[in-house]
Amino acid sequence: MSAEQNPTSAAESGGPEGPRPGRLVAAAALTALEGLALVVGGAWMLVEGFAGDPDDQRSAVTGGITLIVLALLPLLAARGLLGRRGWSRGPAVITQIMALPVAYNLLQADSVAIPAGIALGVVAIAALVLLVNGATTQALGIKGPGRRQESGK
Repeated sequence: MSAEQNPTSAAESGGPEGPRPGRLVAAAALTALEGLALVVGGAWMLVEGFAGDPDDQRSAVTGGITLIVLALLPLLAARGLLGRRGWSRGPAVITQIMALPVAYNLLQADSVAIPAGIALGVVAIAALVLLVNGATTQALGIKGPGRRQESGK
């Protein structure tokens, strides 16, 4: 089979890009960290819903399951970033954009949530900067607007 009939990704073939840029790895790590935080939060809500004495058990369980399902987006995006999949940048950027209002709301609280809001805001902004960085977009094979894909013909 020719290379045109059996396309492989840059990560599988070693590709012309060479080693994975550190910025791409850092963006994937931050995105995965957010996904893991959602899993931990969801698991905590589930345990609290079943074993604890929440105000509303059904809401606690539903909230826990929702957080765990939402964690799939950043976790799959992080895996895609590490695998140099171009599609993975979109979900990773969406995750960061969704994290910013959450961070803002945490900053408005008069409690121990303020440091969590600061941390989430810093992580989201840092990940956004890393995701739109030129080295990251090049490593993912994302072309700028108006640029045509080069054909191997």
